Amino acid sequence: MRLPVQLLTLVASLSLVACSQNTEDHAAAAADHAGAATASAANDTAANANVAAANTAAAVDNAADNTAAAAGTAARKADAAADAAARTR
Repeated sequence: MRLPVQLLTLVASLSLVACSQNTEDHAAAAADHAGAATASAANDTAANANVAAANTAAAVDNAADNTAAAAGTAARKADAAADAAARTR
């Protein structure tokens, strides 16, 4: 009776060790995947920030061009109004 109990204990211990190694392998794989996902997210964030910065710079340039064009139009209209006022005198 004593030998089967010891044998059963040995088999149970070996099974536990095998499960433990399998669990460690899965945990390591999950950690590797999490690390890769984090690195990928960081790269995506950096790329998106670069695109956003480029888009912002383009929008600022466009706004400056539009402002300059509007100022030019206002100046021409003011000149035309002054000329019209001078002709009516």
